[in-house]
Amino acid sequence: MDIAQIAQRRYTTKAFTPGRPLSAEQLAQLRALLRHAPSSVNSQPWHFVLAASEQGRQQVLQAMQGDFSYNAGKVRDASLVVVLCARRSLDDAHLQALLEQEQRDGRYATPEAMATQDKTRRFYVELHQKTLQDEAVWISRQVYLALGTLLLGAAAMELDACPMEGFDAAALDRELGLEQQGLTSMVVVALGYHSEADFNASLPKSRLEEGRVISEI
Repeated sequence: MDIAQIAQRRYTTKAFTPGRPLSAEQLAQLRALLRHAPSSVNSQPWHFVLAASEQGRQQVLQAMQGDFSYNAGKVRDASLVVVLCARRSLDDAHLQALLEQEQRDGRYATPEAMATQDKTRRFYVELHQKTLQDEAVWISRQVYLALGTLLLGAAAMELDACPMEGFDAAALDRELGLEQQGLTSMVVVALGYHSEADFNASLPKSRLEEGRVISEI
């Protein structure tokens, strides 16, 4: 696998071919990409809602009206729509759940190692909650790490994707009952196979020259 070639080949798809469902294996791979995405101090401050059914896509479409209606077709025709959600706060229950899962997964050789990890993670959580007071921003950065993992992984699977911030987050939160779960929607990703109507498929990819964005020291 040439990962650089995959990065250069992938692009933001503007129109999808309807009626092409993903296989169970493809769905399982996408779930694995999301679940195993990296996050600061393994905080995993996210939840992912997958809409592969017509009913699920219709729910997401409630947030693609008015000023955001230009994105409706992508959601309607996609094989899968993923709503990447952020936790509104990293509370003690979430931190304890992380620690217990890490223990079950065999990450701690000693109780001291477990205590050190818990102390370190709580230090960074409190740093962003109390000192920097930017917890929501910090959490959103972790969600976008998952977004990058999903986009590159989907391209490696030869799936097309379109990440979207153009949606009514408040409407989507209400439709999916996210606030009651301590969550908020951050970004929506449509996945599937591009159609002939996808004008972006034939356009050359454009990025700033390497010297503008990469330095060596």
